Order: sequence, then structure tokens, then C-alpha cells
Amino acid sequence: MRAFGYTVARDPAEAVRLAATTPGSTFVAGGTDLLNLMRDGAETHDHLVDVNRLDLGGITVGSGALRMGGAARMRQVAEHPGVRREFPMLSEALLASASPQIRTMASIGGNLLQRTRCGYFRDAASPCAKRVPGSGCPAITGQNRGHAILGGSEHCIATHPSDLAVALTALDATVRLLGPGGERAVPIAGFYLLPGSTPDRETAMRPGELITRVDVPRTALAGQSRYLKLRDRATFEFAVVSVAAALRTRGNVVRDVRLAFGGVGTRPWRDTRVEAALRGRPLTPQAIDEAGRILVRDAKPYEGNRFKVELVQRALVSVLGELGGLR
Repeated sequence: MRAFGYTVARDPAEAVRLAATTPGSTFVAGGTDLLNLMRDGAETHDHLVDVNRLDLGGITVGSGALRMGGAARMRQVAEHPGVRREFPMLSEALLASASPQIRTMASIGGNLLQRTRCGYFRDAASPCAKRVPGSGCPAITGQNRGHAILGGSEHCIATHPSDLAVALTALDATVRLLGPGGERAVPIAGFYLLPGSTPDRETAMRPGELITRVDVPRTALAGQSRYLKLRDRATFEFAVVSVAAALRTRGNVVRDVRLAFGGVGTRPWRDTRVEAALRGRPLTPQAIDEAGRILVRDAKPYEGNRFKVELVQRALVSVLGELGGLR
């Protein structure tokens, strides 16, 4: 790891100003991913702006929304009584992430901005268009068991690693940002970008912007939700496949449903066609099977990850079966 400067910001405006005026700057809170990236040579930064002293750690469950500060810790959000009661999917997603030690340190903003665990990206000696634009994607013909079957391009098939981002995508969250141009709000549906020909640009954030808060609408649907994560071992492991599901039924008829998927897409994956296939219909195994087929009909699997096509459909059956009382 090469040498870097370090400044502790006193307020959000100062943090943004420092990031905008100091070349090679980035923000650091928990640092659980950033410092590893810098140590491995996957990222280089000349200056870190510490945002831990900013008043961005609040967690409020109001009448209309859950508001989580960008510097709130994963553990604080996961264990918050209001989150566990009104947004069980979020608590489950966070508790399925990383390890207890990392959840105590890592921030909500940092979790949403963590980089892919693709081994080619993390290995500075390997070509990777996400790290060096135009250098190609060796995973396409190489080791691709953990890679995406949806949303990839010839330049990148890496998956996004955040469990929380998948759950927030299902619940129509909004990411609030502060930057040199002021404050703005970005719906999470437009926050993460497909790789296309520019896989190095992963989010809609502008240079120097800081995640100050994440808002999640408080609805009856959010209170009837689950997060299912399938992984290779029980702890400190990233999703092979995951499903965030929220479901409301009347009798056995689906009144409303929200679904998002992890481990299968180049960004947290939501396909409203899958939800539309279920809404207004009886929740039956046949209906869930049809929705699963819609989910994967545009999938492009590779040699190492073909199993994900069936696995994600089985995961959908499992989580909807549990929520809908079919199991």
C-alpha cells in the first residue's frame, strides 16, 4: 500500500469540500473494504477524508419511512427494534452479511459502495476492465462460478456483493447524496449502473459526493418480508444466490409483491415482469414457477455458473412459499 494523506472532517460540508479540492481523495468510515482494496492494489487513493465524526449515524423509524444515516453501522441498523419489526428483510440481510466484527465497524454508505469480490478485479496483476477500462474481462472464459448470469456485457460479468443493496432495491429505497453541487436524492433503482462498456462506473454518484442518508418507505408490504441467502458456508461469505421478497396476500391471492435478487446480476437485480406475473393471481407453485422462468429467460450463464439458473428459481420458490404459507 502506498502512502496517503488523511484528514478528519468536522461536518458534511467540509468533507465534501475536502474531497472536491484534494486530488485523489475518497471518503472513509469503517474502512473494512476500502483499506483492503488499497492494500491489494485494486484501488489507489492519495488522500482519505474521515467522515466518522459527522452527524450521519442516526436511525429513525418514522410514520412514513425508515431513515438511516450514511455513517450508521450495519450492526446498529440490524439490531434496531423498529427495523426488526417493520423491515425484517433489512435486518436479515444485514445479519447475513460479513462477520459480527465487520458489522460493528462497517457503515451503511460503505456497504452500498463496496466493490465486487471478483478475483480478477481484486488481483492487481490480472486484466480487468472494471479496474483498467478496456483491458477485458478474463472471467468470461476463466473462473466464473461466482459471476453474473444477468446484466453482464463483454466487458464485465462481476456481481455486486451487497446483501443490503438487494433488500433496499426490493423496498424502493432512496439514496440521499451531498456533493459540490448540493444535495440530491437518487432512487435506488437508478443508483447502480449496468456495466455496458464502462464497468468502472458502478453508480450514478458524481465525483465528490457523499452518501448522507438512505430512506426506505414504511409500508405494510415492508413488514411482511424475508431475505434468503444461499452461500457456500454459514458465515462471512458472499451470496451465491439471494432473494429479497416482500409479499401481501388476501386469501391466497397476491395483492402486492416486491422481489430483488443477489448473486445473479451485475447489480442488485429487480425485474418488475416477475412481480407482474404474480400480482393479482393465486399464489400457487405453478405461478411461482412461471415467475421464475420469466426471471431467467434472458439469463446468459457461463460454464462455471450455469447452476445459478436453476438455483435462483428454487430460492424464489422457497422464500415465497414461506411468506405465502405454502410450506
